[in-house]
Amino acid sequence: MSIQLQIEATRGSGRAGKLITPHGEVETPVFMPVGTLASVKGVSQDVLEELGVEILLANTYHLFLRPGVETVRQMGGLHRFMSWDRAILTDSGGFQVFSLNDLRKVSEEGVAFRSHLDGSSHFLSPEKATEVQIGLGADIIMAFDECTEYPADRARVRASMELTVRWAERCKNYFAAHKHEVPWEVSGQWPVVRGQYPVPSTQSLFGIVQGGMDTELRRESAERTIAIGFPGYAIGGLSVGEPRELTHEIVLSTLEHLPTDQPRYLMGVGTPEEIAQYAQSGVDMMDCVLPTRAARHGLLFTSEGKVSIKQARYAQDDSALDPACDCRVCQRYSRAYLRHLYAANELLAQVLNTVHNLHFYLATMRAVRAWIRAGDATGAGVSRM
Repeated sequence: MSIQLQIEATRGSGRAGKLITPHGEVETPVFMPVGTLASVKGVSQDVLEELGVEILLANTYHLFLRPGVETVRQMGGLHRFMSWDRAILTDSGGFQVFSLNDLRKVSEEGVAFRSHLDGSSHFLSPEKATEVQIGLGADIIMAFDECTEYPADRARVRASMELTVRWAERCKNYFAAHKHEVPWEVSGQWPVVRGQYPVPSTQSLFGIVQGGMDTELRRESAERTIAIGFPGYAIGGLSVGEPRELTHEIVLSTLEHLPTDQPRYLMGVGTPEEIAQYAQSGVDMMDCVLPTRAARHGLLFTSEGKVSIKQARYAQDDSALDPACDCRVCQRYSRAYLRHLYAANELLAQVLNTVHNLHFYLATMRAVRAWIRAGDATGAGVSRM
């Protein structure tokens, strides 16, 4: 049995419900914090649970290089390795390989690349990327795709899209033959989902729609990927340097061609305001490194807009970072203290900033879900950016 999406309420194009996974129910639309190396930088798993995180994203490329899939497999998979019994999604590594630029060479068979860690040579094919993700044991795994650079001419975008479609079929074929090798079992190891829904008994492989910034190629990619057949579909290849207005246009046009009864996942995109807009437009799942990366650079999201806590004007500001926020940081610490920690290069600055930003993103999604379920509310309560 594959993963299931239970849609419980709609408002306009937005929908709210539950994603049923082997490791628990996930309220949708959902924001997934990025835990690249099986860790959300600076935040322990108990704090993530306290924040209400129901699903995390981990990265195949990085875990493939370190500690290696066999280490994770022998430890019982990512859930047991990182002591996390809620849902996990792994991306395929395609975007990270794309980011290597001169360190990679793409062919029909896959991608040869050199490690950013030590320069060692490696190769990821659709089959290998799928094998690695099966070994990692995430609840949701992604087909191996090629992310098209921006800008790119139409011939280049078409060739890349065609390659991604061919790779998607190879991923599905490999997954069908090897999905039983996942290093965990639902029965007896992890809590089953409470409620009326049956528990999925295996991983789920999602397809990815590519096509650059060309709406017609995006439509074709969606139709051909759907024809291959996956339990969920992602919109990939965005936030690669294009204007945000163009990102928005491509997302909305692509959503029109995706099934309405299956999960729709927008990869790697979003300020708080943007993820709220995409959730209201019918996206079910989103991830982005922005809340954690911005936190490490002292950029914090609040109900009153962005705050650069490094600025000297906060040195004697005794007020809470965001008076409207109920996170553990805003309830306890002043802007002056947070500014001091950052200026002093204290590790605690990164931890507290990250906890707040994650809370803000998760609270934004809770507000959107409430807005969809209410049906007659006036807005989703997102930040002013």
